Amino acid sequence: MKKKRIKSPYASSLYWPGGVIYMVLFFIPTVLSLFFSLTRWTLQDWEFIGFENFTLYFSEENLRIGFRNTIIYAVLTSGLKVIFALYLASYLSSKLRSTGFIRSVLFFPTLVSTIGVGITFSVLMNPYEGVINAVLKSVAGFFGKTTDGPGWLIDPNLLPIVSIALVDVWKGVGIATLIYIAGMAAIPRDYYEASSIDGASTRQQFYQVTIPLVRPAMFSVIILSFVGGLRSFDLIWAMTGGGPGFISDVLASINYKQYTSGYYGLSTAGNVILFVLVSILVFPLSRYLNKKEVVM
Repeated sequence: MKKKRIKSPYASSLYWPGGVIYMVLFFIPTVLSLFFSLTRWTLQDWEFIGFENFTLYFSEENLRIGFRNTIIYAVLTSGLKVIFALYLASYLSSKLRSTGFIRSVLFFPTLVSTIGVGITFSVLMNPYEGVINAVLKSVAGFFGKTTDGPGWLIDPNLLPIVSIALVDVWKGVGIATLIYIAGMAAIPRDYYEASSIDGASTRQQFYQVTIPLVRPAMFSVIILSFVGGLRSFDLIWAMTGGGPGFISDVLASINYKQYTSGYYGLSTAGNVILFVLVSILVFPLSRYLNKKEVVM
C-alpha cells in the first residue's frame, strides 16, 4: 500500500517574499500605468478618456525625432560596448603587470554619478570654451591649420546624440567588461591548451575559442546595453535637456517634458508606449540570441 505523500508548505513559502516584491514593485505599478494612460489625471482627480492620450501622443510634432534618436542611441551604445568591452576584457584577462591599474581606471566611471558625468562632459564639450575643442584647436594650430572644433552638443544634425552616446559608452563599458571577464574566467583552460598544441596562434585562439565560448556573456551585454540605451534619460537630460530645441530628445525625455508640463496622462501613455517598444524589440532579440548560445 502506497503511503500518501504529505506536501510540505516549506518549499512554496520560499516563493512568497519574491512574489510579494514582484507584485508591489512591478506588476501593480504596471497595471496602474496601463489604467492611468487611459485617463486625464491629476494628484486629486482622474477622468477616463479612452485612447485619447495615445492619439495625442502619436500626433506629437517631435515624436519622429524622439523615435529616431532612441533607436540610434540604443544601437550605438550597445554596439560599441559589446565590441570595446570584448577586447578590453581579453586584454585584462591576461597576466600582464599593468592590467590591475587599467582595471581600476576602467571601472572608475561606473562609480561616478551619471548626472555628475553629464554635467562634466557638457562643460568639456562646450563648443566655445570647452577643453576638448581647445585641445583640437591647439593640435590643428601645430599643423598650421585653424579650426574651432565641432559643435558637439549644439549641431543641428545627429552629432549631439552621438556625442552623448560616446559618453555613455565611456561610463558603461566597465560593467560590460566585467561581465566579459567573468565569462572568460569560466572557459576551461583545456580548450586553449588543445588549440595551442594544434599550432593555433593567440589571435586564432581569440577568434576561434574565446569568442564562441564567451557568447553567453556577450548576449548578456547585448541585452543589458540595448535595454539601457532604449530607456536612457538621465545622461541625455544632464548634458542637453533634449536640446537645443528637440534635436537630442529621446522618448524618455519627451515623456518627462510632458509630465513637467502637467500632462500626466499623456506622459503615462508615453511610458506605456516606451514599455511596449522595449518589449517588442528585446523579447525577439533575446529568443534569437538564446538559440545561438554555445553550451560548453
